[in-house]
Amino acid sequence: MTYSFDFETTAEIQVPRDPLDQVIGQEECVKIAKLAAAQKRHLLLVAPPGTGKSMIAQAIAFHLPKPSEEISVVHNPENPERPFCEVRTLAQAANDKKLENKLRARLVTPKEVPSFVAERLGFRCAHCGVLSKASERACPKCGWDKSLSNDYSSVFVQAPRNPHANRVHTTRLSENGREEVVVYERSGERVRVLDQKTLEQLESLKKKGLRKVIVPFNRKTFVTATGASETELLGDVRHDPYGGAAGVGTLPYSRVVPGAIHEAHQGVLFIDEVSTLGFMQRFLFTAMQEKKYSIAGRNPQSAGASVRVDDVPCDFILIAASNINDLQNILPPLRSRIIGNGYEVLLETTMPATRENALKIAQFTAQEIRKDGRIPHASAAAVEALAEEAKRKAKLFDGVENAFTLRLRELSGVIRLAGDLAKANNSKLIEPEFVRLAVKRGKNIEEQLKDKYGSVWRAGASELTKEPRGDAKEIT
Repeated sequence: MTYSFDFETTAEIQVPRDPLDQVIGQEECVKIAKLAAAQKRHLLLVAPPGTGKSMIAQAIAFHLPKPSEEISVVHNPENPERPFCEVRTLAQAANDKKLENKLRARLVTPKEVPSFVAERLGFRCAHCGVLSKASERACPKCGWDKSLSNDYSSVFVQAPRNPHANRVHTTRLSENGREEVVVYERSGERVRVLDQKTLEQLESLKKKGLRKVIVPFNRKTFVTATGASETELLGDVRHDPYGGAAGVGTLPYSRVVPGAIHEAHQGVLFIDEVSTLGFMQRFLFTAMQEKKYSIAGRNPQSAGASVRVDDVPCDFILIAASNINDLQNILPPLRSRIIGNGYEVLLETTMPATRENALKIAQFTAQEIRKDGRIPHASAAAVEALAEEAKRKAKLFDGVENAFTLRLRELSGVIRLAGDLAKANNSKLIEPEFVRLAVKRGKNIEEQLKDKYGSVWRAGASELTKEPRGDAKEIT
């Protein structure tokens, strides 16, 4: 069957920028996925492998806005084993940065600071008193080494001092006659002046800074937890052989590790084969309902077992995937959470073999070639050969006549193998003969056994009935 394509090669086909529009043959699911992204709804995708479940999940993450919250674990000096959880918005982080910049904004020239300060910061020559750049080790006027003091108590040895100190601490009298601390910091070729009030404000910011950011602003909105362990999914507290003892061990707040449910905050948490989580599904639906989950040490023999951070946010969109036969292994409460705030979708496995859908096969071919990046584009005739292979697979896997398969991972393998064959033959395009050869060479083991022995059962029986070779002797 010919489809009268209006292109010569797949290089002419425009690939949609929106990943959801790159999903082939799942129009109804794509509509629901766009709704789920806009309304922050959960999804359970049910389909055989290779039908695009993970692609749909990643595409939903593409539609989400950038995260606007940062999660930190803050040291609790009164009870170190109960660190605080702090959530900062972008606006709050910007205000903190703005305040810090404002506090550090007062810069003066070396002429405006006391002479001994300019000398210790490396601007003033102790011998002749001339000011110069701190980057110049020797005075440009008299050649004196500015790292030496002007102490003539010894005729033979100059008294060394700390060369080019970055900070000088001193005191002065304030307007009300009280003595206050002043710090002078070298900032390039200028000096930053920090008075008592500024130092106190900076110290306050510094105390707030005794934290560990576990979920930063700049993060991916797509987190996969397929096959995750309990610690990977829910977080943990690392072990410290010194038990976090002050002055020896590592403080508990810095040993906290987030789980996938926390890293997916304001994003998508994708779990393929969700039934394989087993008992951990209970923790998952609790996190979905509460939108926060404590991080605690999960090894009872670890020093982290006594550490817990309460109320760590985990407001994510769950995209769970399952095969039809595994539905019975998904806990009813988890499905209830999904249905209560989301949708369950059964994906299609075939689509009618029409010219319109053949163009979708062509689009899929162009997408896979661009993703691979190492194989040439396909000719229109090669796409027709791929469409025929898609029809064969629809009949083979689903028993549907005159339809294209949507188990596109199988078709993707044919495209790549055909592309490799084209490269090996120095062909500029994937041609039909390469597609046909790829179909022949790309058969799975079961198909190869069937071609050779007639059935997989006969192949297994032939192994059992083989006579021993060589000098093997019968054991009696």
